[in-house]
Amino acid sequence: MTTTRDTSHFSDITKMKSSADGSFNRAPSSFRNFIEPGGKFAPEKGRYHLYVSYACPWATRTLIVRKLKGLEDIISVTVVSPRMGANGWPFAAADAFPGAEADPLFGAQHVRDLYLRVNPEYEGRFTVPFIWDKANNTIVNNESSEIIRMFNTAFNDMLPADKAALDLYPTEHRAEIDAINEWVYPEINNGVYRAGFATQQEAYEAAVKIVFGGLDKAEKILKGKDYLAGGRLTEADVRLWVTIIRFDPVYVGHFKCNFNTIRGGYPEINRWMKALYWKIPAFKDSTDFHHIKTHYYWSHPTINATRIVPVGPVPDVEPL
Repeated sequence: MTTTRDTSHFSDITKMKSSADGSFNRAPSSFRNFIEPGGKFAPEKGRYHLYVSYACPWATRTLIVRKLKGLEDIISVTVVSPRMGANGWPFAAADAFPGAEADPLFGAQHVRDLYLRVNPEYEGRFTVPFIWDKANNTIVNNESSEIIRMFNTAFNDMLPADKAALDLYPTEHRAEIDAINEWVYPEINNGVYRAGFATQQEAYEAAVKIVFGGLDKAEKILKGKDYLAGGRLTEADVRLWVTIIRFDPVYVGHFKCNFNTIRGGYPEINRWMKALYWKIPAFKDSTDFHHIKTHYYWSHPTINATRIVPVGPVPDVEPL
């Protein structure tokens, strides 16, 4: 399915506009339905398909939780190419990058084709991750923080007891988790983008200071601890980790977040990050540094005009 309408202002990152002061503001997600028993989108094995990029931290959240919860046989997944060009995220049919896959449902060329299949008049960015409902042929949700909540509980009745019992958002620790998420997102998750996509010096300097203020807070919280909240693995760890694992390979150089590196300046965060990567397969298996580095350094020509992808840091993640 193709469209003759020009949607390049939503798919072409070089046409992205900053605020008057040069700061970057992320648009909210558009599809916000929930998979829940008794609802329009009921939990069913094989009904839902997840579209992701290994490069995208928001998408990596969903891959990690999908694997932690043992949902691989319940929710299928397709990985796009990391080389996001004028038409946005491409499938393998448009860019046969190693590890990229073809769209199994409609043979789409780009992610935008699926958004426009749902609504030919759609106005918004064509983002990953998103969940597709094969029964209703529509997008259920494209907000990663909500997708991981669905994965955490919606399919528990179909899972083995040990997977169903895993709760990344336990009731007794929700206040603590919410409090951490509330500053981690603006200061770190989205903070690196606000620094990297700033188009004026003052906007960049203001943003990068906030990033490292957030990292300082995380460092203090993690001192002597294996997890951020409740003494156990929670969604707070997943949400912070996807940014931290990209920090030294991408955000230090490409986004100019270079007050310090994680490995050189944040020993507690580094220890926590490495432990999750090396000890819990869901984290390592959901991480592809080739896709990550290629995406950022290739897809943002206004920041990196040569599209040269750095070889380092070496190693991508230090050993335990």
